[in-house]
Amino acid sequence: MRFGLFYELQLPKPWDESAEHRLVQEALEQVQLADRLGIDHAWAAEHHFLDEYSHCSASDIFLTALAGKTENIRVGFGIRQVIPNYNHPARTAETVAMLDLISDGRVDFGIGEGASRLELHGFGIKAKEKRELSLESAEQIANMMVMTPYPGHEGKGFSMPCRNVLPKPLQKPHPPMWMACTNLKTIKVAARNGLGVLAFSFVDQEEAKTWADIYYDIIKSEDCVPLGHSVNANIAVVAGFSLHEDAEEGRRRGVDGFAFFRYAINALVANDIKPGRSTLWEEFEALKADREMPTVPAPGIGTPEEFAAFIREFQEVGVDQIVFLQQGGRTRHKHICESLELFARDVMPEFVEGREEREANKAAELAPYIEAALARKQRMAPIADEDIPVVYASRERDKFYHKD
Repeated sequence: MRFGLFYELQLPKPWDESAEHRLVQEALEQVQLADRLGIDHAWAAEHHFLDEYSHCSASDIFLTALAGKTENIRVGFGIRQVIPNYNHPARTAETVAMLDLISDGRVDFGIGEGASRLELHGFGIKAKEKRELSLESAEQIANMMVMTPYPGHEGKGFSMPCRNVLPKPLQKPHPPMWMACTNLKTIKVAARNGLGVLAFSFVDQEEAKTWADIYYDIIKSEDCVPLGHSVNANIAVVAGFSLHEDAEEGRRRGVDGFAFFRYAINALVANDIKPGRSTLWEEFEALKADREMPTVPAPGIGTPEEFAAFIREFQEVGVDQIVFLQQGGRTRHKHICESLELFARDVMPEFVEGREEREANKAAELAPYIEAALARKQRMAPIADEDIPVVYASRERDKFYHKD
């Protein structure tokens, strides 16, 4: 089992002038602590225009700062918005590769598409086209990171001529690729494309087993045709996170942050929103006061012993990584750091022991299936030297050489 932190950079109102600065600096400190404690991953989601829910629009810059301030923890786009209206595919390929070089090969590349009208319509994206556009872009981003030069593309979402996209990543053929998944349908899409699963949905052990069984069955089947140039057969599941030796204190510190996260993401998709005038935290507090906020299980919130039992259940059904939802709502920085230290002391050692051997056994079991999947991939043909187009320095030279 691997472990990670997850950042949307949530900032419920009211705000003061230093609120965003304080939020980002505290997140940097949390990841530096996690790195020292031996936690494996730090994920950051790219979102736009989502007041209170996410102030992480420039996740690439945040992750670059993390890479510069840490030594071992992997820094992950969890996710990067890959539809061209958000980020041109060539710019994403350049950004992912540069961060991989800066971090000494510690990057994970998760792809996503956005869910709310605030994001999609803000960039002129039709909701019914988002899945097709994101997969088209992701496949070409992978090609850009491995081909010299990239032959070019004419597609639905974007077109570009032959260019050599630089730099190339340190990890070969490219950093591990993941996909944001919120239901069984997207789990199947990830498996068919050979992508790791970032499950941004809160599931119980039984549902997690169903998802894992279906995912790995597809990975082993002829339906798996990799979108990238490697297969990343892994499932990461997001869980709440607030630990204390006293169970009630752990819940007191963490339940509101977990509940606000769930409330806000649903409200941004379902409710009418006036940009710049959000009232998410106010609405959340009102529902709590009126006892209209549904009570939901909060796995990962409680004592170290309770969290260890939760992790064992998910390890048994085939989940590979638990990602902590530690920074939600108004959860205090001090409490997040204390939870991380308690986790590293009382929980993590059990799951680190023997981990490399278990992962090696899994890799050996999947190796022939992955080899077969990669053999099925229809790869973009490299362009022959004589067919690489000359990019002329001036319009006059272009006209001269194409006068016929």
